[in-house]
Amino acid sequence: MRTVFVLGLAACVHLAASPDPATALQSRQSPTPHESRIPVGNASLYARDIGNGSPVIVLHGGPDFDIGYLLPDLDRLADSYHLIYYDQRGRGKSADRVQPEEVSLASDVEDIDRVRDRFHLEQAAVLGHSWGAVLALEYALRHPTRVSRLILMNPAPASTSDYAVLRNAYTQKLGKDFDRQREILASAAYKEGDPETVAARYRLHFEAALARREDYETLMARLKAAFASQGKAGILKARAVEDRLKADSWSLSGYDLLPKLRALGIPTLVIAGGKDFIPGEIAQHIASAIPGAQLVVLDHCGHFSYLECPADVRKAFDDFFRRSGSPSPSR
Repeated sequence: MRTVFVLGLAACVHLAASPDPATALQSRQSPTPHESRIPVGNASLYARDIGNGSPVIVLHGGPDFDIGYLLPDLDRLADSYHLIYYDQRGRGKSADRVQPEEVSLASDVEDIDRVRDRFHLEQAAVLGHSWGAVLALEYALRHPTRVSRLILMNPAPASTSDYAVLRNAYTQKLGKDFDRQREILASAAYKEGDPETVAARYRLHFEAALARREDYETLMARLKAAFASQGKAGILKARAVEDRLKADSWSLSGYDLLPKLRALGIPTLVIAGGKDFIPGEIAQHIASAIPGAQLVVLDHCGHFSYLECPADVRKAFDDFFRRSGSPSPSR
């Protein structure tokens, strides 16, 4: 880990004296998104790309979510970057004709390569949010020459031991709500994939994940709409896929990417939130393991930094791309 930047109260005071950063960034955005389908076996991935400039493949978190929770906030970067989003196999608009048993960590990694190939890219930056950061690391380890840069935003644990650290911290942070969440998880409605019940569960799950109430409510509205759109069948399929991906990673005894990361020669930016419900040491472990990685800690942001601190994320992006050399080949 080469550098640690902490953006705290001083940055917030500066922003308070300036025009609203979210409005300013949004006003600079003019591109129109394009939708497409990418064949994978008997099914296809839903893809959405927008913007110009250096290509960035975006990997959503969950792993049972889809790209919906990232939008429209991450699109603010589309005036300078070509953002390539897609719903991972078995989730969101990539769920049709997919059986959960067809999805694995290996298939998800290869799907990233299908997306890269579909957009005719020799290399691309890969951005992973939360679980997507783990997927980005898996891809970079298997296909290092195809990744120009790594951006790991609010990364989930890269090892079983750090996953245990997260679970312990999560239980303590939830406090009395932990028992309430267990009741929801054990209910028939949740097990059947009832969208309202699933939304109620995530209200508890993410209550301590964001620094400001208004951002929390924005996220909850998006997730609730996504669950309603998925319906019971979609929710259960995505949940089954999540179980399979956990079985390929955090549930494996000794799962640990950290020693392998020491061999990576890819310019890497790690963005962490000082108010995240994921302990800060997890991002630090990843950044320390990758030679030359840059860690940016957004002191007043939680787990969804692109939503909570858009100006700081923009600055981190622009500085990182400028420091890490010429842009990779585009379309």
